[in-house]
Amino acid sequence: MSKPTAGDFTKTAGWLDWFDGPSKPRFKLPAGAVDAHCHVFGPGDKFPYAPERKYTPCDASKEQLFALRDHLGFDKNVIVQATCHGSDNRALVDALKAANGKARGVATVNALVTDAELQEMHAAGVRGTRFNFVKRLADSTPREVLREIAHRIAPLGWHVVIYFEAADLPEHYDFFTSLPTTVVVDHMGRPDVTKPVDGPEFALFVKMMREHENIWSKVSCPERLSVAGPKALNGEQHAYTDVVPFAKHLVETFPDRVLWGTDWPHPNLKDHMPDDGLLVDYIPQIATTAELQKKLLVDNPNRLYWS
Repeated sequence: MSKPTAGDFTKTAGWLDWFDGPSKPRFKLPAGAVDAHCHVFGPGDKFPYAPERKYTPCDASKEQLFALRDHLGFDKNVIVQATCHGSDNRALVDALKAANGKARGVATVNALVTDAELQEMHAAGVRGTRFNFVKRLADSTPREVLREIAHRIAPLGWHVVIYFEAADLPEHYDFFTSLPTTVVVDHMGRPDVTKPVDGPEFALFVKMMREHENIWSKVSCPERLSVAGPKALNGEQHAYTDVVPFAKHLVETFPDRVLWGTDWPHPNLKDHMPDDGLLVDYIPQIATTAELQKKLLVDNPNRLYWS
């Protein structure tokens, strides 16, 4: 199958569009809460998708993202560059500039990025760069190139976001722990939630966080990890209960180094599209006290992105 071109905006076959009409969460977010992981897609006619992309999404504009922010009760967003845009960060920067200080960004940069471009992105609100190790989503970049990028962004105070699958952590462990910046792991390193929380696979991830205080984790995206899915219990929805023990363990063990985000508009989901209101109602299952909720949603993201 031939790769899509930059001007071809036909959605990938079987693509699930984001859920329009999310419920109003029952859980009231603390004042100043940050959705610390979300995306914008296009619109493709203004910000073309990258020719090297491995999927073509539906459009998901900054205006739609900001409307969701307000509907759910968040104060701010952290917008992460989507792999479908490659290292062309124009859609991200456009959204940051339109947010009036209520958004920060995580860009994707390559070895050709200039210092002037890094400074321009910093001025727009970018505070990190993302390294993607999920083979089905992005082509691999040599580690020496990634290491050079990490050293170039360190003087700006930026951090590195890493996305990988749990089974691949042993292969990357030494590289991840050698990075010279704060390192934020997407979605708890995608654990296999059918395995025990105290089993060797997740224990290695916990060990990495325990022994390296520069490593943080997002405890987001239960809809990507869950086998059980969203289910009704006693007449109420209890979302993704099989993921709760993993996220709860991280929140309680590393309360000052965890973040949470919706992952709107939920790219590449195959079986269902989550209700973002229900995702917000998942939060008190993993952060069970007001103190932990404030750290997760307010203190930690503001310290990392706005201080």
